[in-house]
Amino acid sequence: MELANIEQLVEKYLDATTTLQEEATLKNYFTGGNVAIHLQEYAYLFNYFATAKEEQFKKTINLAPKKKRNLTWFSAAASIALLVSIFFGKQQYDKHEQRKEAQRIYVQVSKGLALLSSNLKKGEQAVAVLYTYENTINKILK
Repeated sequence: MELANIEQLVEKYLDATTTLQEEATLKNYFTGGNVAIHLQEYAYLFNYFATAKEEQFKKTINLAPKKKRNLTWFSAAASIALLVSIFFGKQQYDKHEQRKEAQRIYVQVSKGLALLSSNLKKGEQAVAVLYTYENTINKILK
């Protein structure tokens, strides 16, 4: 066979455009042993395909049926875990809400006590003025 024709078939083979007959021609050429030096690398490829085609898997495959897992225990455990997490989550949420409520009440009581304190200071100042007035009167009377 012509070397130019083989080179064209190799190019078509690399582009994946060969037919089955052309691939058979290439296989016969490269496995025949009379290969041009610059095409020697393709001979390894086709020789590998020829030997790989003859290989067979000789081990036996054991297709024993798999054991079914009892998923009811897993689902029961998951349900219990979910209920426990909801319970503890609700407790933490309630504690957080109680803290917020206590803080709100603390702020209101603080405002009320501040208002009471300012009014008591006004009254204390008024009483201090009366004491000054009383002391002055006592000095005059003596």
